[in-house]
Amino acid sequence: MSNSEKHLLLVYHSRSGANQRLVDAIQTGVERDQCAVTLRIKTAFAADEADLLWADGTIFVSPEHFGYMAGALKDFFERTFYPTENQVAGRPISIVIGTGLDGQGALASIRKICTGYRFKEVQPPIIVVGPPTEADLAACEILGATFAAGLEAGVF
Repeated sequence: MSNSEKHLLLVYHSRSGANQRLVDAIQTGVERDQCAVTLRIKTAFAADEADLLWADGTIFVSPEHFGYMAGALKDFFERTFYPTENQVAGRPISIVIGTGLDGQGALASIRKICTGYRFKEVQPPIIVVGPPTEADLAACEILGATFAAGLEAGVF
């Protein structure tokens, strides 16, 4: 177990604001216990390979568009894959989908691409169908707190 500060990247896309609420809940969870984890939140269009290389772990938040991840997140993956190839293998990730559908297409597409990076999914995905409920927001807060604690403890 390392006592050094860990870095957590949260990459997301939100057009309607619903996924922004999920991101805010995750942030609350990460910051709740004040562990030695620095959180960097970036939109998928703003995040780049330097962010991904900086991160010890990443949480991806995406809507489902046409049964697929958001184009913004796909753009992030396209811009960062080759510049980070073989440099991020084994790093932990979690996936959150906010959708009006069932979220399975977005989840499958994100997982497929993350396989290429050789990330390690360390928590079950959260799929929120429709506007986020208090229970959905609480689940995202728990995901954030758990991810941060696991990163800090060296469990992931």
